[in-house]
Amino acid sequence: NETIKESIDNQSIVFTDKSTSYVDISDFVELHITEKSDKETTNETLKWVHITISNAKRNLLGNYHKIKRKYLQLYLNEFIYKLNRRYFGDKLFERLIIANITAV
Repeated sequence: NETIKESIDNQSIVFTDKSTSYVDISDFVELHITEKSDKETTNETLKWVHITISNAKRNLLGNYHKIKRKYLQLYLNEFIYKLNRRYFGDKLFERLIIANITAV
């Protein structure tokens, strides 16, 4: 419960499965929506979540052989940065220019 208080804003909307470990979340957030996971939900709704998690694990294990907890968030930030920019393609140069101009 302390972790939830520190990590999640009290005006948040949280989506979870119907695990019994999430019983008290509704006391700390504005809205807690639960959905029972079944085979169809897992295959359709969570497909890309599972693919992203497995790619992140493979990336971390392949590139960094000794991952320290102290730097884990930095490794995950790098993975997300690359994941969000994978479709830039030929627009990459323009995006870098815009990022440099707006970062002043």
